[in-house]
Amino acid sequence: MKKSIIAMLATSVVALSNPALAATPPAQAGNSSAVLLQGFHWNSSSARSPNWYNTLQGNVGELKTMGFSHVWFPPPSDSAASQGYLPRQLNNLNSAYGSSAELTNVVRAFTNSGIKAVADVVVNHRVGTTGWSDFTNPNWTTYSIVNNDECNCGLGSADTALGFNGGRDLDHRNVGEVQNGITTWLNYTLKPVGFTGMRVDYVRGFSPSYVGQYANAFNAEFCVGELWNDLNLNNVDAHRQEIMNWINGTSNSCGAFDFTTKGLLNDALANGNYWRLKDAAGKPQGAIGWWPAMAVTFVDNHDTGPSESCGNGQNHWAVPCGSVMQGYAYVLSHPGIPTVYYPHIYNWGLKTPIAALMAARRAAGVTSTSPVAIQQAVQGLYAAVVTGNTRQLAMKIGPNAWSPAGTGWVLQTSGSNYAVWMK
Repeated sequence: MKKSIIAMLATSVVALSNPALAATPPAQAGNSSAVLLQGFHWNSSSARSPNWYNTLQGNVGELKTMGFSHVWFPPPSDSAASQGYLPRQLNNLNSAYGSSAELTNVVRAFTNSGIKAVADVVVNHRVGTTGWSDFTNPNWTTYSIVNNDECNCGLGSADTALGFNGGRDLDHRNVGEVQNGITTWLNYTLKPVGFTGMRVDYVRGFSPSYVGQYANAFNAEFCVGELWNDLNLNNVDAHRQEIMNWINGTSNSCGAFDFTTKGLLNDALANGNYWRLKDAAGKPQGAIGWWPAMAVTFVDNHDTGPSESCGNGQNHWAVPCGSVMQGYAYVLSHPGIPTVYYPHIYNWGLKTPIAALMAARRAAGVTSTSPVAIQQAVQGLYAAVVTGNTRQLAMKIGPNAWSPAGTGWVLQTSGSNYAVWMK
């Protein structure tokens, strides 16, 4: 493992020092104060959440005050599924979330407030307009579909990664239709709306080299991939090594969600195993312990957790509902680029405590690469001191008592089984 870590770090240094090899998004080049809002949940496209873009626009001012730098929008294109993850007509930006005009208006509102817009880019697969494979707007032939797709209709090359049976897997080796088509869509449909960043869906389905290609073609200011693989708690290093390898596979042009940290938080908060949050080298056990600048942390999202209330929505791999604020005390005090989930602010009544944690992070100058000194990582307690650009934060999560040693520490915020201090 030591050899693979050294190799990963060497690759990173070379890539960051040689623009010809990679174009790391500016927000992920290190020492970033970015905080991402996931600006939707699984039910945002349903009848009980009508006119989502207008709802989101009504909260722009408040979200600016909270201190968000980026907002992740749902998939913007017409889709066979209301949530947007079965894209149909890529160039049609009228969706279940609102009209093309409403999308442009809300992106402009965020941009004018200094918050950058991140598009959910779903390009692993596509569905036909009336059948399985009649792709329109843009029009693509069955040569754009991999030849091992379950439809038995693809005339392209073999898939470059895992298959997805919900739609036709696209042949990313196809330059004319797929590569050029996606690049054109990014630059001439999404960019004019005001998008500057991209969240790439289901990156297990195609080679990371294409993600890097598309991110560079789009000149992405921020890029994050959804590499959601099973986590074996007895072999955590293998899981985060997969994340490192994937980032390297994009030529370091795209970061990744820190699903390792997510899984470790799930176990710590459900079972009290806070010791899992510290690795053998004394660093955070997730991807943030190895490459924090490129790691995007989160507590729950539209897939893993509930939506408007505990128990609804996807709820596939959730933090225990009563422990959500412990999760935020961790990700909002630690390096990496943290994500906050929209319904936790507006549906769960957690706006005030989340805002307090964000304010402490901002006041201390904690960034994506701030050093962490773990003080305790045992059953029932995790505590750490994080050194920001201007101040230090001390934090604890878990039921066991703890407070930072020495003088000068001032409690910033606290709640059930968490507390954050600053000096």
